[in-house]
Amino acid sequence: MSTAPPAAISTSGLTKVYPAPRRHGAALTAVDGLDLSVRPGEIFGLLGPNGAGKTTTVGMLTTRIVPTAGTAQVGGVDVIADPALAKRSIGVVHQLNTLDRSLTAWENLYFHGRYHGMSDPAARRAAGEQLERFRLSHRAQAEIRALSGGMIRRLMVARAVLHRPAVLFLDEPTANLDPQSRMALWDVLREIRDEGQTILLTTHYMEEAEEFCDRVAIMDHGRVLALDTPAGLMRSLPSDNGTGSAAEDWRRVDAALSEVVALADRLGLDLDQVRRRVTLELVFFNLTGRELRE
Repeated sequence: MSTAPPAAISTSGLTKVYPAPRRHGAALTAVDGLDLSVRPGEIFGLLGPNGAGKTTTVGMLTTRIVPTAGTAQVGGVDVIADPALAKRSIGVVHQLNTLDRSLTAWENLYFHGRYHGMSDPAARRAAGEQLERFRLSHRAQAEIRALSGGMIRRLMVARAVLHRPAVLFLDEPTANLDPQSRMALWDVLREIRDEGQTILLTTHYMEEAEEFCDRVAIMDHGRVLALDTPAGLMRSLPSDNGTGSAAEDWRRVDAALSEVVALADRLGLDLDQVRRRVTLELVFFNLTGRELRE
């Protein structure tokens, strides 16, 4: 009898409460009793509006934020009890450029490998392999300031996976990238996923979640409101016979469908893809509301 492999990420009752300011205000519960299980080798997406708890969740899973309560394991390591060991099991790519600007692209990878205990030959070999994989070999000796935004993001991912972490965490990996750079990055992310790399990412791009994520959790107010495959989430929308906001949204979409068809045709877009994106956005708004978040 076969048994399922242990989860790549597992949390139980994971909670983070920020204390109230001394003079006024109330305590803030950023993450509220999160129970989560991410399977090995999947791309798992966290979606949610600003303040939903996504960044705090990732911060706790990557040992940057100490939880108030609950448990969390990444790659089989307790991130609370043994954060130093847990750091060896993770790779993290932040939105901001965290590359060492005093080093070349190759040196950023080489010294990262050495920091994680690789021998000199192993680090040299791995640096060259990652530059080739991420289509950056021709920029190996370039200074960081000379790289484009897309190249910098690919180099940051290359560095994060160089030591072969159990889980790769990506915070808005394609934010502010042009369409070509976004697709180039996703091509490589799918490659490393196909080799068994587990990836947890936060994103605001609905089409990315629908296209690339195996499963998606929609968060708000520190809790998971829905968790399923993108297709499963879209099937969860109320039908047109319902009376909720999602049904009203669908009536509006259907009323404007001829305009969408015409626009998609002029732009050379795939209508099915356009409709899927709209649908996942409706799920998102149906669960989290439409009010602006600061």
